[in-house]
Amino acid sequence: MNARRSWLIPLSPLYGAIVTIKRRMYRWGWLKRNRLSSPVISIGSVSAGGAGKTPMVAMLAGILRRRGYGVSILTRGYGRASNLVERVEPFDDPAWHGDEPVLLAQRTGVPVFAGVERYRAGLLAEQEWRGDRIGVHLLDDGFQHLRLSRNIDIVLLTVDDLNDVLLPAGNLREPLTAVSEADVVVVREDEAAQLKQALEDLQDRGNGFAVWTIRRTLSLAEKESTLPTLPLAFCGIARPENFSQMLKSSRYEALDTVVFPDHYRYQERDISRLLEEARQKGANGFVTTEKDAVKLTAPMLQRLEAVGPVILARLQVELINEKESMAQLISMVSELDRRKAPERS
Repeated sequence: MNARRSWLIPLSPLYGAIVTIKRRMYRWGWLKRNRLSSPVISIGSVSAGGAGKTPMVAMLAGILRRRGYGVSILTRGYGRASNLVERVEPFDDPAWHGDEPVLLAQRTGVPVFAGVERYRAGLLAEQEWRGDRIGVHLLDDGFQHLRLSRNIDIVLLTVDDLNDVLLPAGNLREPLTAVSEADVVVVREDEAAQLKQALEDLQDRGNGFAVWTIRRTLSLAEKESTLPTLPLAFCGIARPENFSQMLKSSRYEALDTVVFPDHYRYQERDISRLLEEARQKGANGFVTTEKDAVKLTAPMLQRLEAVGPVILARLQVELINEKESMAQLISMVSELDRRKAPERS
């Protein structure tokens, strides 16, 4: 059992009961959902972070866009300073919008709209849509955002989830049984065998769901000669051990990894700390995640580059069987598009 805050374990059953009752109240119609005109595809997980939702959203946005769909991304923007519902531009301030909305805007080239109320973000997106292409909303981290009606639920499931416990003791935002309500469950190629039995059990509980398998790789510098030979890694993500492991799998192991809290906003004192760590360990450069890189200002990068190159490790996601998986998804979207859009509630 992966209990990060074991002294809070007695509170986890209470938390689980509350979120389960809430989900059922929405399912039974006791709590109303808001409905957008265009189909909503939610990409989420049962864990509080680290499942890989952001690269999954980016990948789906690219695939749907190439297939002729108008795509918008609706996201909350965790830790953002703004309380407004706004469109996010690729080089906006991550402190204002949140790191993930800015990263998604940079990676996908599709319109990204951030706001606590994703329904209002969706309305803004639909006001801006032009042309006759089918519009599709991708709801980032939407599995628990039940106030917005979704047409398709895609849920990422990891081995870490099976070994975790509910908040506040662990990292699960709701019981694993909630996964049975998904339309699609996404697993990592290297974890598929370990998750096989759990997936079968969850399918038996619900109406059945499709299972997609993804392959995750780190993309580093285009030219191997530009990679520092003795890099110091740093990151502020939910599961930093995954970053370290993927670097090793890419045969690019760092001298050490400096870990900051998830969604961390870097300050000049943090850069000083990294420079001192690099000096002590004899590093000749740095490697960090794409999510961290968007929060580094030009002066911060300039200070780090005095030691050596700062390499951005981009997490790439691809579907093992993209043709079959996308045929399933587009069939669902096309069926939704043929239906008359219900009135908003």
